[in-house]
Amino acid sequence: MGEERRVAAGVRDAGGGRWSARRADARQHLGQGAPLGCRRQRGAHANAIGRSRGGPTTKLHALVDGSGRLVAFTITPGQRGDAPVAADLISALPASATLAADRAYDSDALRRLLLGRGTTPVIPNGPRRKNLHPFDRTAYKRRNLVERAFCRIKDFRRVATRYDKLAATYTAAISLAALVAWWL
Repeated sequence: MGEERRVAAGVRDAGGGRWSARRADARQHLGQGAPLGCRRQRGAHANAIGRSRGGPTTKLHALVDGSGRLVAFTITPGQRGDAPVAADLISALPASATLAADRAYDSDALRRLLLGRGTTPVIPNGPRRKNLHPFDRTAYKRRNLVERAFCRIKDFRRVATRYDKLAATYTAAISLAALVAWWL
Protein backbone atom coordinates (compact mmCIF):
# COMPACT_ATOMS: atom_id res chain seq x y z
CA MET A 1 0.00 0.00 0.00
CA GLY A 2 2.99 2.29 0.28
CA GLU A 3 3.86 5.04 2.71
CA GLU A 4 0.70 7.09 2.11
CA ARG A 5 -1.51 3.94 2.28
CA ARG A 6 -2.96 4.73 -1.16
CA VAL A 7 -2.79 2.23 -3.99
CA ALA A 8 -5.15 3.94 -6.45
CA ALA A 9 -2.97 7.05 -6.95
CA GLY A 10 -0.27 5.14 -8.82
CA VAL A 11 -2.70 3.00 -10.77
CA ARG A 12 -4.89 5.89 -11.87
CA ASP A 13 -2.06 7.75 -13.62
CA ALA A 14 -0.41 4.70 -15.12
CA GLY A 15 -2.11 5.06 -18.52
CA GLY A 16 -1.16 8.64 -19.18
CA GLY A 17 -3.10 10.91 -16.84
CA ARG A 18 -6.49 12.36 -17.52
CA TRP A 19 -6.65 11.15 -21.13
CA SER A 20 -6.79 7.49 -20.14
CA ALA A 21 -10.44 7.79 -19.19
CA ARG A 22 -11.16 9.56 -22.49
CA ARG A 23 -9.70 6.71 -24.52
CA ALA A 24 -11.95 4.17 -22.83
CA ASP A 25 -14.99 6.33 -23.59
CA ALA A 26 -14.22 6.33 -27.35
CA ARG A 27 -15.55 9.85 -27.85
CA GLN A 28 -13.47 12.09 -30.04
CA HIS A 29 -14.43 15.60 -28.87
CA LEU A 30 -14.57 16.99 -25.34
CA GLY A 31 -18.19 18.23 -25.52
CA GLN A 32 -19.54 15.04 -27.00
CA GLY A 33 -21.98 13.15 -24.80
CA ALA A 34 -24.21 10.15 -24.85
CA PRO A 35 -27.22 10.12 -27.19
CA LEU A 36 -30.38 11.63 -25.78
CA GLY A 37 -32.26 8.34 -25.86
CA CYS A 38 -35.85 8.60 -24.64
CA ARG A 39 -35.32 12.08 -23.21
CA ARG A 40 -35.72 15.30 -25.22
CA GLN A 41 -35.73 14.89 -28.98
CA ARG A 42 -34.50 17.96 -30.82
CA GLY A 43 -37.35 19.80 -32.52
CA ALA A 44 -40.07 17.43 -31.34
CA HIS A 45 -41.79 20.02 -29.17
CA ALA A 46 -41.70 22.73 -31.82
CA ASN A 47 -43.07 20.28 -34.39
CA ALA A 48 -45.93 19.04 -32.17
CA ILE A 49 -44.66 15.48 -32.18
CA GLY A 50 -45.18 13.67 -28.91
CA ARG A 51 -44.59 10.23 -27.50
CA SER A 52 -47.18 7.64 -26.60
CA ARG A 53 -47.25 3.89 -26.25
CA GLY A 54 -47.71 3.53 -30.00
CA GLY A 55 -44.86 5.84 -30.97
CA PRO A 56 -44.70 9.44 -32.20
CA THR A 57 -48.16 11.03 -32.26
CA THR A 58 -49.95 14.32 -32.78
CA LYS A 59 -53.36 15.42 -31.50
CA LEU A 60 -55.72 17.57 -33.50
CA HIS A 61 -58.06 19.70 -31.35
CA ALA A 62 -60.91 21.23 -33.34
CA LEU A 63 -64.02 23.38 -33.00
CA VAL A 64 -66.86 22.92 -35.46
CA ASP A 65 -69.97 24.98 -36.08
CA GLY A 66 -73.58 23.72 -36.06
CA SER A 67 -73.20 22.39 -39.60
CA GLY A 68 -70.12 20.31 -38.75
CA ARG A 69 -67.64 22.58 -40.56
CA LEU A 70 -64.19 23.07 -39.09
CA VAL A 71 -63.98 26.61 -37.66
CA ALA A 72 -60.78 26.53 -35.59
CA PHE A 73 -58.14 23.94 -34.74
CA THR A 74 -54.76 23.47 -33.14
CA ILE A 75 -52.27 20.62 -33.07
CA THR A 76 -50.34 19.47 -30.01
CA PRO A 77 -47.95 16.64 -29.10
CA GLY A 78 -49.74 13.37 -28.43
CA GLN A 79 -49.05 13.19 -24.70
CA ARG A 80 -50.35 16.69 -23.90
CA GLY A 81 -53.61 17.04 -21.98
CA ASP A 82 -56.77 18.16 -23.75
CA ALA A 83 -58.43 20.61 -21.34
CA PRO A 84 -55.65 23.27 -21.20
CA VAL A 85 -55.55 23.43 -24.99
CA ALA A 86 -59.32 23.78 -25.20
CA ALA A 87 -59.29 26.94 -23.09
CA ASP A 88 -56.92 28.67 -25.54
CA LEU A 89 -58.89 27.47 -28.56
CA ILE A 90 -62.26 28.57 -27.16
CA SER A 91 -61.04 31.98 -26.02
CA ALA A 92 -60.14 32.97 -29.58
CA LEU A 93 -63.74 32.68 -30.81
CA PRO A 94 -67.02 34.41 -29.87
CA ALA A 95 -69.22 32.71 -27.27
CA SER A 96 -71.84 30.18 -28.33
CA ALA A 97 -74.96 28.86 -26.58
CA THR A 98 -73.56 25.36 -25.91
CA LEU A 99 -70.29 23.53 -26.28
CA ALA A 100 -70.17 19.73 -26.49
CA ALA A 101 -66.91 17.92 -25.79
CA ASP A 102 -65.86 14.44 -24.73
CA ARG A 103 -64.81 13.52 -21.21
CA ALA A 104 -61.13 14.22 -21.89
CA TYR A 105 -62.08 17.91 -21.66
CA ASP A 106 -63.73 17.52 -18.24
CA SER A 107 -62.08 20.04 -15.93
CA ASP A 108 -63.38 22.59 -13.46
CA ALA A 109 -61.31 25.39 -15.02
CA LEU A 110 -62.78 24.79 -18.48
CA ARG A 111 -66.31 24.64 -17.07
CA ARG A 112 -65.77 27.95 -15.24
CA LEU A 113 -64.45 29.54 -18.44
CA LEU A 114 -67.49 28.38 -20.42
CA LEU A 115 -70.00 29.48 -17.79
CA GLY A 116 -68.27 32.86 -17.53
CA ARG A 117 -68.75 33.33 -21.28
CA GLY A 118 -72.43 32.38 -21.07
CA THR A 119 -71.91 28.99 -22.74
CA THR A 120 -73.54 25.83 -21.38
CA PRO A 121 -70.94 23.04 -21.14
CA VAL A 122 -72.15 19.66 -22.40
CA ILE A 123 -69.26 17.54 -21.17
CA PRO A 124 -69.69 14.11 -19.55
CA ASN A 125 -68.21 13.67 -16.10
CA GLY A 126 -64.86 11.93 -15.94
CA PRO A 127 -64.65 8.55 -14.23
CA ARG A 128 -62.67 9.92 -11.27
CA ARG A 129 -64.83 12.99 -10.64
CA LYS A 130 -66.27 13.15 -7.12
CA ASN A 131 -68.54 16.19 -7.55
CA LEU A 132 -70.74 15.36 -10.53
CA HIS A 133 -71.98 18.14 -12.81
CA PRO A 134 -75.34 18.05 -14.60
CA PHE A 135 -75.15 16.51 -18.04
CA ASP A 136 -77.64 16.73 -20.94
CA ARG A 137 -77.51 13.45 -22.91
CA THR A 138 -79.70 14.67 -25.76
CA ALA A 139 -77.51 17.72 -26.39
CA TYR A 140 -74.41 15.49 -26.22
CA LYS A 141 -75.64 13.50 -29.22
CA ARG A 142 -74.73 16.45 -31.44
CA ARG A 143 -71.05 15.91 -30.59
CA ASN A 144 -70.94 13.45 -33.48
CA LEU A 145 -70.56 16.54 -35.70
CA VAL A 146 -67.00 16.80 -34.42
CA GLU A 147 -66.30 13.12 -35.08
CA ARG A 148 -67.69 13.42 -38.61
CA ALA A 149 -65.49 16.49 -39.17
CA PHE A 150 -62.42 14.50 -38.11
CA CYS A 151 -63.47 11.68 -40.44
CA ARG A 152 -63.89 14.12 -43.33
CA ILE A 153 -60.50 15.77 -42.67
CA LYS A 154 -58.77 12.37 -42.50
CA ASP A 155 -60.13 11.44 -45.92
CA PHE A 156 -57.11 13.41 -47.08
CA ARG A 157 -54.23 10.94 -46.82
CA ARG A 158 -51.64 13.62 -46.14
CA VAL A 159 -53.54 14.69 -43.01
CA ALA A 160 -54.37 11.16 -41.83
CA THR A 161 -50.79 9.90 -41.93
CA ARG A 162 -48.98 13.18 -41.16
CA TYR A 163 -46.28 13.06 -43.80
CA ASP A 164 -45.13 16.53 -42.75
CA LYS A 165 -42.48 16.82 -40.08
CA LEU A 166 -42.92 20.53 -39.42
CA ALA A 167 -45.97 21.64 -37.44
CA ALA A 168 -46.45 24.68 -39.68
CA THR A 169 -46.59 22.50 -42.80
CA TYR A 170 -49.02 20.06 -41.17
CA THR A 171 -51.22 22.96 -40.05
CA ALA A 172 -51.25 24.25 -43.63
CA ALA A 173 -52.25 20.80 -44.91
CA ILE A 174 -55.16 20.65 -42.46
CA SER A 175 -56.23 24.17 -43.45
CA LEU A 176 -56.20 23.26 -47.15
CA ALA A 177 -58.14 20.05 -46.48
CA ALA A 178 -60.77 21.97 -44.50
CA LEU A 179 -60.98 24.61 -47.21
CA VAL A 180 -61.52 22.03 -49.93
CA ALA A 181 -63.92 19.90 -47.84
CA TRP A 182 -66.28 22.62 -46.58
CA TRP A 183 -65.64 26.05 -47.95
CA LEU A 184 -65.13 25.54 -51.73
